[in-house]
Amino acid sequence: MWLAFRNGTVYDLRSGVVAADDPHGGQPWGPERSVRARVVAWLLLDGPPALSGRVASLKLTGLQITDVLDLAGGSVGPYVELKQCRFEKEVLLPEARFSTVRLVDCSVPRLEGARVHTEGDLHLPRCRFHHGIRLTDAHIGTDLLLNQAVVFRDRRGKSVMADGLTVGQDLQAEMVETHGEVSLRGATVGVSLSLRGCRLSNTQGRLALNAPQLTVERTLYLTPAGLGVPLLAGGVTPARGTQVQRFSCVGGIRLDDGRFGDAVDLDAALFVLEDDQEISLRRVQTPELRFLGERPRRGRIVLSGAKVVNLVDKAAGWPGPGQLRMGGFTYENLIPFGPFPLAQRLEWLAAATPEYNPEPYERLATVLRNSGEDSDARAVLLAKQRRRRETLPPAAKVWGYLQDWTVAYGYRPGRAAVWMAVLWAVGALAFSRASHPPMKPGEGPQWNATLFALDLLLPVIDLGQSSSWQLRGGWQWAAAAMIILGWILATTVAAGTTRLLRRN
Repeated sequence: MWLAFRNGTVYDLRSGVVAADDPHGGQPWGPERSVRARVVAWLLLDGPPALSGRVASLKLTGLQITDVLDLAGGSVGPYVELKQCRFEKEVLLPEARFSTVRLVDCSVPRLEGARVHTEGDLHLPRCRFHHGIRLTDAHIGTDLLLNQAVVFRDRRGKSVMADGLTVGQDLQAEMVETHGEVSLRGATVGVSLSLRGCRLSNTQGRLALNAPQLTVERTLYLTPAGLGVPLLAGGVTPARGTQVQRFSCVGGIRLDDGRFGDAVDLDAALFVLEDDQEISLRRVQTPELRFLGERPRRGRIVLSGAKVVNLVDKAAGWPGPGQLRMGGFTYENLIPFGPFPLAQRLEWLAAATPEYNPEPYERLATVLRNSGEDSDARAVLLAKQRRRRETLPPAAKVWGYLQDWTVAYGYRPGRAAVWMAVLWAVGALAFSRASHPPMKPGEGPQWNATLFALDLLLPVIDLGQSSSWQLRGGWQWAAAAMIILGWILATTVAAGTTRLLRRN
């Protein structure tokens, strides 16, 4: 091992038998395959110089490292790569500094790396951590790789503690399996955070992923991954017959106050929640939210205060009444994935507002109007008025039903025009039998019951009939009713026409 370190070559103690060489298997490794952690630490912290023309590096394969590997506070210059190794006890790296560290397919009781600093990558693919990982306030210069790792919970119920973590480029944690809370509070990722194909589970706590104030410069992927070597990246169509594993989460997700530069992608995600758990996206800001996961049967989806530009969604992905919260949720464009008729969109709003709230209706109407769907926007505002009507006292509710039946609260001006035509015809027939002495005998136009009724119905416009003839008794009340109804209906028609002309 000493010579391999100075030569920069691999020191390999594998037997060649697959079952015996499995670091996660049950077969014991004897002293012939063991090295003391103190020797490893000595090589890394104060090892011999490299041979002439070589670069010193520690490359171990198939070894068992006994005792605690303690590099806390140390500065490690050589490149470190350990493959298929077993660690007898935990690995301590707090406040240590490295160039690049790679632990591949290793069995590790626990990794303690609070405030660890690497100039290059930290790779931990296919490793098993039996009592969790801690990378609180760690700084990774380029990439952090955790693909296909298995991480069990520690005594506090955490599988990964990485609050305040900073990753210079990508954080790839694809096909990872966790059995406790993954905590990324206040973490910053310089490019993308990929959790493709992950299986997160925390059956003994409320949250499986706890990442408020997370900042990702590009995209957060909670999407499927294709099984293979290497793993298929997002956007790559898997070959025929390739097994695809989607992202699944048993437990809640908290992404409150997160900032995502490109998108949050939940394509085909599966969420298994309890009644008191939720997928919380409160006050999240991102140009695009791809909400294309499977509808959770229990729990809640919370989008209160979130701000997105494009909302890409599907009708089958949203939960039912009482499971959706969207107070203050703003979006500029709706991009449905598959059929999403307006009736189902209104059910979506109803699910988000168990108690009447006009804001979600007005937001949807604004988005539809801006996209040229003016008739759909009016239908949404009409649905808003109908929801509001159910909260009113009986008298106001009756008046609301009357407005709905006659003029649809003014959102269907064509209906008002029909009512005006009906009233005109009824008025013309009725007033043709009314006594109508002139205001000034010998003056004024000739009596015409049809024009008289139209003159009463049309506000502002004076046809000279209503001011030239006087009615008596009940006909006066009929004329007054015609004038009031004419103002109401004409105003409704004018408002609808104005909206149409403004849209055009």
